[in-house]
Amino acid sequence: MQRFQQIAAMLTFLSWLGFCAAAAAQTASGGTASGPPPADDRLEIVAFGDSLTQGYGVGPGEAFPEQLQAALRQNGYDVTVTNAGVSGDTTTGGLARLEWSVPANADLVIVELGANDALRGVSPGIVRDNLDAILGKLTGRGQAVILAGMMAPPNMGADYAKTFDAIFPELAEKYGVAFYPFFLEGVAAQQDLNQADAMHPNPEGVAVIVKKILPLIEKTLDTVKAG
Repeated sequence: MQRFQQIAAMLTFLSWLGFCAAAAAQTASGGTASGPPPADDRLEIVAFGDSLTQGYGVGPGEAFPEQLQAALRQNGYDVTVTNAGVSGDTTTGGLARLEWSVPANADLVIVELGANDALRGVSPGIVRDNLDAILGKLTGRGQAVILAGMMAPPNMGADYAKTFDAIFPELAEKYGVAFYPFFLEGVAAQQDLNQADAMHPNPEGVAVIVKKILPLIEKTLDTVKAG
């Protein structure tokens, strides 16, 4: 009987060692004794822009990133949209803060910059160089990008507008990124969709922007998910 108890104890000890070894192997491979953790498939989007992105003059939950996130989730996309908009920002400012404003793990970056450059009459050559550098860094990281175009106001003159407006489609083609021709499409110059300054969309105007750009964003996300 005593020998049987010794054998039983030894078998129990060996079984315990086997269990510990299996648990250690699973932990080393990234799992746990109860199985690997579930994969996080949520896509990270960063809206990188100026006051049109930041949500100047609108309330909580009414800015472009927040309304976009709600619309995408309603359509079945598991996403988080981060607001990386800074009111008053130019392409120069955007380039300067790119590294800390847009994390390298973002799956999609929506670049919306240039309106303040045009309002201030910044040289189109400077705007082009800044956006070129921004797109170069983002695509160099392997991130998907949507470039939102901007149009110069009429008071800047035809020559300025022609040169400025052409920057966006030309750079989108150069880097092979998705292109949305005009961020304020359907909203610019529409009194009922803008605030009193006639430049910044009100919540209803933001909703129009989201509705119009949504198909391109969903198409881009589908491409990202497909690998």
